[in-house]
Amino acid sequence: MIVTIPNVLNAEEVARCREALAQAAWVDGKESAGEQARDVKRNVQIRINSQTYEALGDMILHALGRNALFNSVAIPLRVRSPMFNRYDVGMSYGAHVDGAIHTVPGAPRMRADLSSTLFLCGPDEYDGGELVIQRLHSTETYKLNAGDLLVYPTDTIHSVSPVTRGARLAAFFWTQSTVRSHEQRAILHELDMAIVQIRQELPDTHPAVLSLTNVYHNQLRLHADC
Repeated sequence: MIVTIPNVLNAEEVARCREALAQAAWVDGKESAGEQARDVKRNVQIRINSQTYEALGDMILHALGRNALFNSVAIPLRVRSPMFNRYDVGMSYGAHVDGAIHTVPGAPRMRADLSSTLFLCGPDEYDGGELVIQRLHSTETYKLNAGDLLVYPTDTIHSVSPVTRGARLAAFFWTQSTVRSHEQRAILHELDMAIVQIRQELPDTHPAVLSLTNVYHNQLRLHADC
């Protein structure tokens, strides 16, 4: 399940990110790449644990916490603090696979179930730079508006196409879901969206609303991995 979540950051928050990143020190993105990905990764990143990294990461984590759609899609147990990258002209990230287990000093090890890219500049600000996700029988490309988030399974092969004009700015992070199975998580999300829809038509005290809500939580309890 690949989901676009619009307006995770509002215009003011995007502007704050852009201003902070414009003044930040950047390092070679290969510093955080795995052994295989290092050979195909050509970008720059904000150094982990820098003041900018921590401040902007906290802001994004707060925005994720208030976003109902992200929480419905991901059912998050742990979210790794966002990292930040920039692709200038000629930079790209070849086809690669994100690691299954993430280890961060001072934090518990976490399984990466979902990858997320939060776009911090508009598609008219750069050419190229599409996020390319390889599916079993198709290839999909994504280039979202500033403040929009793309959530996709970490078990996909993906890449960032070469930038030919401007610069591409984004934050990226990984989530360990409370529900390990992609299929079960998708069913729970569909059920949650149905509950949201029926609550627009019926009061929360209606037996049908209560029954569906009970089914959702019983299914979540059954499949929760925590």
